[in-house]
Amino acid sequence: MNMPFYVAPEQVMKDRADYARKGIARGRAAVAVRYADGIVLVAENPSNTLRKISEIYDRIAFAGVGKYNEFDQLRVAGVRAADLKGFQYSRDDVDARSLANNYAQILGQIFTHEMKPLEVEILVAEVGVASAGDQMFHILYDGTVIDERTYTVLGGDAEAIGGRMKESYAEGQALATVVQAATKALSGTDRVLAATDLEVAVLSRLNGRRCFRRLTDEFVAEALTG
Repeated sequence: MNMPFYVAPEQVMKDRADYARKGIARGRAAVAVRYADGIVLVAENPSNTLRKISEIYDRIAFAGVGKYNEFDQLRVAGVRAADLKGFQYSRDDVDARSLANNYAQILGQIFTHEMKPLEVEILVAEVGVASAGDQMFHILYDGTVIDERTYTVLGGDAEAIGGRMKESYAEGQALATVVQAATKALSGTDRVLAATDLEVAVLSRLNGRRCFRRLTDEFVAEALTG
């Protein structure tokens, strides 16, 4: 009788984490930053059809990096959950914190019990009526939730990009200034990213009930040359 092959649980978790991180690092990064009127989300994404940044609900946005088909399934699930809660109760009851907790449970369950973890990092951002109510929840492949207050970086090379963001970040900056700083952080010193290489959207408290808005290539190009 053959003995079953044994692998220590610690080694299984480490292997899954390494696998997920390698998959995420192969993709392009994204940055979310607070500015004077809300939150701006900037992702390196040359595609005109596949979106990394999307609207979830009135004041809530979603961003994902890693395997597109995996984080897009999570986006769809978030839209359905938010829509159902808003229909059953009130639109005001839909919040980023509960969505982030739901995502964390899904990712944690898959990471612990499935053979292959999801190769994704996602962000759930919510703009408040006042700046004090802005929230950003960065959720990792294993279900870990990080509550960010100023800016956050998703994807590969996050440490270096975060270091560049730290140097340029200041409270209450204008939108164009933040877009330029986020782009420089994503590009680093050895590349130059143009407006067509980026996907940029904002959650602005000045936009009325639906706060999400995509920025045009023309606006982004003007911000980058300003």
